[in-house]
Parts: sequence; structure tokens; C-alpha cells
Amino acid sequence: MKITKDIQTKFDKLGINSWSELALIIPHSYEDFRLHDKLQTHKAQLIDATVESVFRAPNSIQITFFAHNFGYTITGVLFRPKPYMMHQFQVGNRDYYYGIVECKVGSCSMAMPRKITTIGAITPKYKSNLRNDVMGRFIAKNLTFENLKSEGLNDKVITEVLKLHNPSDELLENSELSPESVEALKYIELFSYMKILAGKRRYFEASKSKLCRYKKWAENLPFKLTDEQLTTIEDIKKDFKKDVASKRMIVGDVGSGKTMVIMASVEMMLPSRSILMAPTTILAKQLFEEAQLHLPHAKTVLITNKSKKIDLSEFDFIIGTHALLYRELPHADLVMVDEQHRFGTQQRNMLEKLVSSGEKKPHFLQFSATPIPRTQAMIETANIDVSLITSTPFKKDIASQVIHKGDFQDLLQNIRSEISKGNQVLLVYPLVEQSEVIEYQSIEEARGYWEKNFNNVYATHGKDKEKEQVLLDFREKGDILIATTVVEVGISLPRLSTVVIVGAERLGLSTLHQLRGRVSRTGLKGYCFLYTNQNSSDRLDKFVETTSGFDIANLDLKFRKSGDLLKGTNQSGSQFKWVDLAEDEEIVRKVKRDLEI
Repeated sequence: MKITKDIQTKFDKLGINSWSELALIIPHSYEDFRLHDKLQTHKAQLIDATVESVFRAPNSIQITFFAHNFGYTITGVLFRPKPYMMHQFQVGNRDYYYGIVECKVGSCSMAMPRKITTIGAITPKYKSNLRNDVMGRFIAKNLTFENLKSEGLNDKVITEVLKLHNPSDELLENSELSPESVEALKYIELFSYMKILAGKRRYFEASKSKLCRYKKWAENLPFKLTDEQLTTIEDIKKDFKKDVASKRMIVGDVGSGKTMVIMASVEMMLPSRSILMAPTTILAKQLFEEAQLHLPHAKTVLITNKSKKIDLSEFDFIIGTHALLYRELPHADLVMVDEQHRFGTQQRNMLEKLVSSGEKKPHFLQFSATPIPRTQAMIETANIDVSLITSTPFKKDIASQVIHKGDFQDLLQNIRSEISKGNQVLLVYPLVEQSEVIEYQSIEEARGYWEKNFNNVYATHGKDKEKEQVLLDFREKGDILIATTVVEVGISLPRLSTVVIVGAERLGLSTLHQLRGRVSRTGLKGYCFLYTNQNSSDRLDKFVETTSGFDIANLDLKFRKSGDLLKGTNQSGSQFKWVDLAEDEEIVRKVKRDLEI
């Protein structure tokens, strides 16, 4: 059915774009305007009645009805009646009236009776930006099997959702939706959403498509790549072979070896040029060092805001911070962004544009160390290809524990023991300066104690202009680092064995997992202490039992709503009313199959 101007105006008022989305605006209740001959108390119902008397008091009207369908008298009461109501109740008139009937000690009353002209149907009631009668007529006329079918929905789902808009006795009797109805609503919600995502995806000709080799390079590495690293590299290899510029996101848990996937991608692209943008100078330097180690045959350069202007066209691999966006960059056939969530969409697009030639685009890879639930990854594939790396090259041995005030002496003992072994300790505080609102110490309040009782104590935070230098100095010479969550992503601290997170209940589980992931990067025995003033916390107890970042992401979903993929990750709200990303993987699979994504 063609979307007319009138239909589009109503769609705009309702904030929707399709019949599928209209189907999701289900009635919040139903009114039964059919005439029954059996009285049901505590329930709204219709009476066929003659008005026998009307008594007007200052703030109410009392009407005596004789209900023909039940065969006895009912008293109707109108509180604070509007002027037009006065004319609806004339002695001797026989009409249809609707309201909730209550019966006590042999007498029945109807609160706020209203005159009904159209009878014989069950009428859905909607909460929307349209008046209920307008909405009812709009849905009755347009929400048809054919319209929903034209959008690609399957027969079973259409039949199930139309039942909600065309109710039966069975539906009226049930106060809750049936499992079949809920599944249909979830399916339609995902179907509409993923269809929009797929529509946002753009395809461009690749500036380079080639047959790639990496196996000889991988065999010469001083370690063996994991199966998941190899699977991801194979995904990228297939991407590079296509004529279409690839767009892939590689999501890997903390320490899962994403760096080697970056190196393999550069190796496969040689002799064509690759560019990589990282969020911090420290991270860019680390990647540069890795490239020099594992890609000695590639000419690599590091660009930060302190780098001199040089001709970049002689390099095979350009690594830099956002300073790259302000340089004249040579053409590149592969663009990569590490820790992609730290950059805005605009910055990522800018980098791509800087190195594109005409209509052709470079292959584009984004890397993220923030695991997402598998279900969310499956949904994202409507807009971007996704590879997940869920395993780590070696098993981490980190003991996680929730601690309280009474455990402080034991904590000190553990810290002293780790420092005596040449290991380092990270203390994460919720604030830089004192606060009236938060009951935990800030960095400024706490650092005096640590500096007095320990040597080689360093402190930094997000607004500290010297933070990168502080982190580098700590890596070489420090025993204790006091910081905010600034260390959540990035720097490699090979000697870090212990992290203490103060006010742990205030942080999301994924952030806690990122902080825990700073520890035991080289196989050390690690410790993660979650300090809280709360007597108990189900969230933290579940966290200490869970080690996989992807399971943590699922837990996070259960404890707070998921983000919105279309509008950027708005982590506190959810774009889904019916779908539960933690539970509904099977429905996502069905939708993907049906949409052929």
C-alpha cells in the first residue's frame, strides 16, 4: 500500500516509519462494548438501560437505571460532572451506558457511566500522540495482513500481532500477553531495527582488492597465534579479496591479542600502505614498538602532536594519535582505528576521507577492547561485519575479591608482599578531589597516606596534562600508582599484579573488567580487590565469579539496559521495549536469516 501524505503525517506524529513499527504500538487495554446478559462485578461493562430518575447534587449526579439485559436496577454516580453530561441522562430515555459495576449487599452501582452509541465490538485503547478514536480508525483501516507482508514479515508473526489489535474473548480474559504474542513483538522489533541498520550501510568500491598471504609471517613469530586470532585474520583476508571496501569491527577481550591481528592485517596489505589511529600517545607508541618488532620489513612511522612535519608517502605503515587528522596523509588502502569507541564517528570518518581516492574507499577495520554481548554483535552485523575474539593467548590467573573496611590490614599485607616481589600495585579512586556527595576518599585525600607508608608512589587522573609521562615513569620505576579510571584502556604494565578499585559498586561491570584486565598481562599471579562500603552487592558477587569479558557484558545487560546501536551507545537507556539482548539470541538468529544479513 502506498504511503500517502496523510499516512506519513500520522507516522510522523507517532514517531514511526513503517507498518511494522505501527504494529508494535499495541493497545494498553480494551473496552468491551458487546451486550452480555450476565453481570460481572469489578469489571467495566455495557448496560442496555432506561433512566428512571436523576438527582443533581452540588458536585455529583445520581442516576437510577433499569438494566434490561440484567433485569434489575443499577445506581449510576457522576462526580464533578461537566455541563455536557447533564444532557446525556433524561428520565424515560433508553440507551446504552458503559462503566465499572460494583455490587454490595444486594445493590449495584456504576461509577462514572458514559453513554455509548457504537456497540457490538471490543475496542482497543492506545496510548499515542493521536487521539484514541483517530488511532483506532487508522489502525483498523491500515494495519492489514497485506501491508505487514509487503515489509517482509512472515505469516505466523503477522497473524499473532494482529490478534492484539483485533482482540478476542480469550485475550480479554488474560491479564498478561501470551508467550507467542511476546515472541512476535520481539521479532517485529528486531526486524524493524535491523532493517534500518542494514539500510544505513553503504557499499563502496575498494581502492585495493588483493589475494593476501600471512602464514609464512605467522610461522616466524616467537609464539603461536590462537585459533580465534587466526579465524579473525582469515575473515579480514576474505574482506581484502573483495571488490567492495570492507567495514569490520574486531571486538576482543582484554589481552586477547588484537595487536597481532593489526600486525597481520598490515602484513597482508603490503606493499600497499596502512594507517592506524590510536586514542593515546602511549598506546600509539606501544603499537609502534610492536610493529618494529613483528614487521621489521615494513617501513613504519609514529605521528603524535609533537612529531615534525615529514613526507609520509615513503612509509608502509603510519601509526598515530588524532594528530593524523591534521596532517597531509598519503593514499592508504587500509585504515584502522584502535579502541574505536574513544573516537567520535566524525573523527573516524574524517580519517577515512583523508586517505580515500575519488569514489573508491580503503578497507576499514575498527578494534575494540570492550566486549559486547554476542546478541548485540549479531545485531550489529546488519551495519558492519563483526569478529569476536573471546579467548586469550594464555590463561590469566587473577583472584577477584570483594573487600570492606575490616579487610584493610590484610590488603596492606598483600600489597607489601607483591611490592617485595618486584610487582606493582594500582589503586583506583572514584574522584580526584574531595566531594560532599560521595562517601569514598579522593586521590588528593588518599595519596598522603600511601606516600607516607610506601616508596615510589605515583598519582595521575584524566585531567592531568602529564598523565602519559606519569604512566611511563611508573611503568619503569613505580611501586604504587594512584589513579582514576584513566588507566582503564591502553598502557601495558608488565609488572602490575594487583588492582584495588575503591567504590567498585559505582562502576559498570565492563569498566571493572577493563581495570582488572590491566593486571597479570604477562602471566603473573594477579589480584583484583573491589572495595565497597555496601554490606552486600549481588552485582559485585557475580562479577568476581566471572572472568570472560563477553559473559561480563551479558551480566551488565541484566543489571542495566543495553545501549542503542543506531544512535550511538547510549549506555543507560535501551532502544528495545520487548527484546532482551541477554536472553533473545535465538530470535536474533531468526531475524538475521529472514533478512538474509
